[in-house]
Amino acid sequence: MKKAVETKERILEKAVEMASLFGLRDLTIGQLSTEVNLSKSGLYAHFDSKEQLQVEVLQKTASIFLEYVVQPALRQPRGLPRLVGLFEGWLNWSNQGVLPGGCVFVAATSEWDDRDGRVRDALVTIQKGWLAVIARAVELSKEQGHLRPDLDAEQVAFDVHGIMLSFHHQSRLLREDDARARAEESFASLLNRSQLVSESLRYQELLRNMRFTP
Repeated sequence: MKKAVETKERILEKAVEMASLFGLRDLTIGQLSTEVNLSKSGLYAHFDSKEQLQVEVLQKTASIFLEYVVQPALRQPRGLPRLVGLFEGWLNWSNQGVLPGGCVFVAATSEWDDRDGRVRDALVTIQKGWLAVIARAVELSKEQGHLRPDLDAEQVAFDVHGIMLSFHHQSRLLREDDARARAEESFASLLNRSQLVSESLRYQELLRNMRFTP
């Protein structure tokens, strides 16, 4: 049983890498079997269909995302430091080698936004969960007095997520060298808008004092 679990884990790690490089939609059991040096029948012992493979790739990617982005941020103090940690962690995730071809979720969104089925359902669940994590960080920032108490947390999460997606586009497709600086400036502007953040909690000051390690 332990060997079977280890084999499946190895398969999923390779599948996540391939989905990052080539897209989730083009990931096939035949292609994957070649990469991991297993027969197709061997892979079917772990995944009964291509769709099941794709769903589990999304779930595996989500667990990696939790390790590299969410958990380090949760080690930051409640409030704005945690929100900044989530944002910076996502920038690192998207463009600093965690996945060789960039964010699987961003690519899968364009592949599945107009399709129905289990893969889209899994992707929607993961994305809604991520937005909820951001919104919760905003709520904690309000409770700590770092952000205005009348803020709509879901709107702020929407805006933060938009900056993240723009960064992915600018850095990976357009290959703009200043994409990260622009993303951080946009985020800082969002936080500072309408006296959103107190003078003692400026974004750049927070950033200088933080360490992002999984």
